[in-house]
Amino acid sequence: MDTQKIELFMSTNGSKFPDDKAMLIREQLKKIDDEKFASIQTTALKNPTTLLIISILVGWAGVDRFMLGQTGMGILKLFTGGGFLILYVIDLFTVQKQTKELNYKKMTDVLLTLHAF
Repeated sequence: MDTQKIELFMSTNGSKFPDDKAMLIREQLKKIDDEKFASIQTTALKNPTTLLIISILVGWAGVDRFMLGQTGMGILKLFTGGGFLILYVIDLFTVQKQTKELNYKKMTDVLLTLHAF
């Protein structure tokens, strides 16, 4: 793929991935054809800051975990008031990292799918 497109994508979405995995994403993007770039751009990535705000406001009810696709933990937090506020406090410190890891996994899956075709 064109280096300019890669830089544009990474400048727009770089903060949504773990810092230590940004180079891996760049390397994988270089191997993708320009025609497949639209598939990459349309991948829905979650904003870590938005998830932090949601976690602060309604994290005690497990909404943050539901948004991360962790249904079991979301139900647990919902019925226990954020795990008696213990899980709520832990999630305040870890939700951004969890969001970035989820985005990385999602992008890796998309890139692997595009490599297969």
